[in-house]
Amino acid sequence: MKSIEYTKFFAITAAASAISIAPPSYAGNACEVKSGRATAALVELYTSEGCSSCPPADQQLSRLRQHSDVNAVIVPLALHVSYWDAIGWKDVFAQKVFDARQSELLANKKKRVVYTPQFFVNGVELRGWRNDLPSQIRQINAKAAPVTITLKTDSPDSRKLVVHAEALAKNSDINGALYLAISESALTSRVTRGENSGVTLKHDDTVRVLFAPVQMVRGSGYMQQAIEIPAGWKREDLQVVAFVQDQKNGDVLQAVSTAQCNQGRGQG
Repeated sequence: MKSIEYTKFFAITAAASAISIAPPSYAGNACEVKSGRATAALVELYTSEGCSSCPPADQQLSRLRQHSDVNAVIVPLALHVSYWDAIGWKDVFAQKVFDARQSELLANKKKRVVYTPQFFVNGVELRGWRNDLPSQIRQINAKAAPVTITLKTDSPDSRKLVVHAEALAKNSDINGALYLAISESALTSRVTRGENSGVTLKHDDTVRVLFAPVQMVRGSGYMQQAIEIPAGWKREDLQVVAFVQDQKNGDVLQAVSTAQCNQGRGQG
């Protein structure tokens, strides 16, 4: 897959070392999680506050865990695109980098139509999302994951977050890249113009930042990010997501989220 321009980042690719994995815990955004044997379903929704058909899809993503199997392994992400911004309403959550990723996911596919709302599950478009998401997630979870991801967050102070992500592939020949994103839930927005004028929208798992990927070398990859949390972000509603994507065909090989550290707060 072609590389695209992402938010400026600091990342290091290095041989992965063995680490001790602690049980998931949540204390001031200190968290450590490790992906399991099953392949997680990374559900990406490309959406916009300026699109009248998007709110039902936003709600579908928010309720995804409720409508899936009890033991389903799901990592949801809502990426707001910017190409609706010129049509009456500027979406404050939209970024051009999300437009680029949406197009990139279709680069090697026969159908290359970009639209909203558009769902991708592990890098593959799912047009029948209204009915088919649970079964698609079930099929993906039934596969053994070829990659293990360890994700750890530390909190030096109330406005900083340090994230460490490490990926190890069973096969050193896997042409994968390690991605990192930060999302926020429990967001609301009052739309005053455009197709959704007069509507208050609620958003979960909304991507705030997507960092440039790190290419895995000989089956391993490592990324570290130190983040200054903007004043407008609610720290308690943030999740960190890491996933590995095959650079040849665009398939997502594994994903993990710190949301499971927030299970006591209803985020798991």
